[in-house]
This record gives sequence, C-alpha cells and structure tokens, in this order.
Amino acid sequence: MELENHSISTLHNLLIKKEIKSSEIVESVFEHISDSSLNCYITLFEDSARKKAKELDKKGDYPEPLTGIPIAIKDNICMKGEPTTCGSKILEDFIPPYNATVIEKLEKQGAIFIGKTNMDEFAMGSSTENSYFGPTLNPIDNDYVPGGSSGGSAAAVANKEVICALGSDTGGSIRQPASFCGIFGLKPTYGRVSRYGLVAFASSLDQIGPLAKNTQDIAILLSAIAGRDVKDSTSRDKEVPSFLHNLNSNIKGIKIGIPKEYFTEGLSDDVRVSIENAINIFKDLGAKTEQISLAHTEYAIATYYLIATAEASSNLARYDGVKYGYRRQKTENRKQKLKEMYEQTRKEGFGDEIKRRIMLGTFGLQTGYYDEYYLKAREVRDIIKSDFDDAFERVNIILTPTYPIPAFKLGEKIDDPLEMYLSDIFTVSVNLAGLPAISVPISPALIHKCGTNELPIGVQLIGRAFCEQDILNCAYAYETSNT
Repeated sequence: MELENHSISTLHNLLIKKEIKSSEIVESVFEHISDSSLNCYITLFEDSARKKAKELDKKGDYPEPLTGIPIAIKDNICMKGEPTTCGSKILEDFIPPYNATVIEKLEKQGAIFIGKTNMDEFAMGSSTENSYFGPTLNPIDNDYVPGGSSGGSAAAVANKEVICALGSDTGGSIRQPASFCGIFGLKPTYGRVSRYGLVAFASSLDQIGPLAKNTQDIAILLSAIAGRDVKDSTSRDKEVPSFLHNLNSNIKGIKIGIPKEYFTEGLSDDVRVSIENAINIFKDLGAKTEQISLAHTEYAIATYYLIATAEASSNLARYDGVKYGYRRQKTENRKQKLKEMYEQTRKEGFGDEIKRRIMLGTFGLQTGYYDEYYLKAREVRDIIKSDFDDAFERVNIILTPTYPIPAFKLGEKIDDPLEMYLSDIFTVSVNLAGLPAISVPISPALIHKCGTNELPIGVQLIGRAFCEQDILNCAYAYETSNT
C-alpha cells in the first residue's frame, strides 16, 4: 500500500482500524524524499519523526485526525530547538527558543513534523529561486518553478514527500505555488490563524495557511491551527467550526461573481479557457454566475508593493548581526568597526531580492515621501477593500484565476523582478483586503493547452471575511464533481 498517496482522513481511519502504523506512513514519506531531487526541504527531522511515530504506535491510540500524520513546515515558522532559516544566509544557524502557536496546536493534535521546507528568502519571491539553499523544482516538470514563496511546501505535497504542509501567504505565496503544483492551498482570513512565531515579512499581510491534496485535508488542517491567540494581538476571537464536518457539496443557488478586471490583457489563453471551463462546471452544479467589477484592481500591485516593502524594511531592520543570525566577524577599519559590521553583515547575509525590497521600502518611508507613497497606499488599500465589500453584497463567492500564466521555466523571470511582481495581480488584493481565498486545481481534462506541457492551472475562490466554510464548500463541490 502506497501510504503517501492517501489523504489525512483515509490514513486516520486506517490507523484507528490498526491496519497500518504511523511509523509506516513516516517511512513511506522519507523514501520519497530520499529518491527526490526537487530540493523541497532545508532541514529534515528523521530521528525525531521516527521516534514519535514509534511512540504513537506503541500506545496504539490515534484520537485526532492529525495524530501520527506527517506534516511539513515552511522554514519561516519557528520550531523550538530546530533551525529556522527563512531561506536566508543571515539566519542559517538560527535556532528558535520557542514554538510558533501553530506548531503547539499541531503538537497537541499529535502531528509528526517531517522537516522544514524550502522557500524564497524571507518569503520574498514567486518561484523559490531566491532561496539561499538553491531553488526547488516543479514536480510536474523539473524545468519549471514550483511557485513561491511556499514552493518547497507545495512541491513536497505534490511529489508525495509529505501528506500535508503549512505555508505562509503575504501576497499569494500559498495559492500561487498550489496552482503551479496542482494541489489545494488556502490563505485564511487575516486574524483567523495566529502569526505568533511566524518570522515577519509584512505584518499586516502575512497569514499562515495549509497546503494539501484535497479539500477535506485543507479543512482538517484549518480547524487544527485556527483560533484566538493571546500572543498575537491581530488574531480574532472567532468561533472555529469543524470545517470538515460542515463540508457540503450542494452549492445550488450560490452566487459566484466573476470580476471583469481579472479577464483582461496579460491573461494567457491557457488560463483563460481553462477558467472558463471551470466556471461551466460550477454552473452545472447549480451555482449562478454574475459579472462584477472590482474597479480599483489596477492599483493593487502598486499598493501592495508599497505597503509590503515598507513593512519588510521595518521588520528586517532587526537583522544587524548583533542579537542573532549571521555576523561579519572581521572588519578592516577599527575606527568604524560597529558600522562596518552592520553594513557587511547585511551585505553578505541578504540576497539581492531582499536588498531590493528593503531599499524600496525605506524609500517609501522617508521623510518627504511617506505621505506621497506609503500613506497614499494605505488609503487605496481601504478603497480596494471597499470594492470587495460592495461585491459581496451581491454575490457569495468571487471566482478568478489564481495566476495569469501556468508555471514558468527556471531562470525565465529571475532577472526581471518587475515582470514577476506584476504577475501577482490576482492574489495580492485578497491580502490587502484581509479575505480568505483558496486555489483549487482545475481538472486536467478541462485545462486548455496551447503548447505541449502538462502543467497545472488553479482557479481561485475568494470569500467574505471569516467565511472559509463557503469557499471550502465550493472547492469541495468542484473537486467531487470530477471524481
């Protein structure tokens, strides 16, 4: 039995029936990892994972859906006593003295941590090519990127190197790699999941979320990690329902809005036709579609990158070689020893993309530019959110492409950061508005192919704040219609 192929629910049922052991699931996952050349992981926890699996098997008790289930963690989520590098040289040897809240919640569930996954440095990127530890490859076609910044988590799930994984999403970093790798990826409502222990990129945008093979697994993971946390002042005191038990594939009468601004120039023919095919499936399932307008979509990229880089500039100021992380030890000028240490540490410790965003963010926060750029971006952010509020007075769900093109080739866009930034147009608005969204893989039979590749394409479902159940139900209805 190829255990790594199965869902969380299936494996949980097999464990309860004593038909398999947790240690067997763990071994099947590590076998796939050892045979892989995708570079999905930065750190593996082979000894501790095997030890915990054996302890669970000895007890023979698997009370929670995630008990004994292997899970991978994006390497910007802190785990006590284990390396947390953020894909950066500057944190290559950093060992956190505490656990992120999501790690504590998963530990209580009895989940088994397999390793920390590769990522774009400090979650800044859309391809996982910005990692200090080398790029991750797309499991569908190794010549292509897996997306980013949670590319390691997405590729690991898609390549059966783990059952499920956690990532983080600041402007699409869960949904875009999920789309590129042909799996499910959910960005929860801002405040639904605690950010305590998530190394910050842009604090008002970051959100931890799950990646998995199907909707049911996403629902299980979301229930496990969601909830109010006193350690995170931005987490909200909202009831956490059993998203799995509330899954309902009956979406007859649901109103789905199709924003006209998302079907304009720049959308590839492959994606356009594939999304139209997916829309027809939702219609066949009884949903009603209606064209809507998100009028200020054209300003989303500029708004996002002004806010995100400004917050990144502030958050990354702590990496100076003094308190923790990489430090340049030798300096040539003793009279300027401290200043030179700061400069050389950051010069050598940060990659090019990080330096670029720090400079952009610092510029936007300078006296004389703050009102013109950063403050104006915050005002436009409110307008973008209002567009969504108005739309949700008419519809229940908003449907868009996840990304304007399928996965691109390794090295194809790395030297053109502006083009890569502009491609985030369909995902960043969701973070600016703080809304939940899921990327669902379009059935291969519905994917339009202009070329010869077999690359996946994702459809994005956006919901009202804290209405994850609505988008999960739509995703589940679509998924089960293809089985």
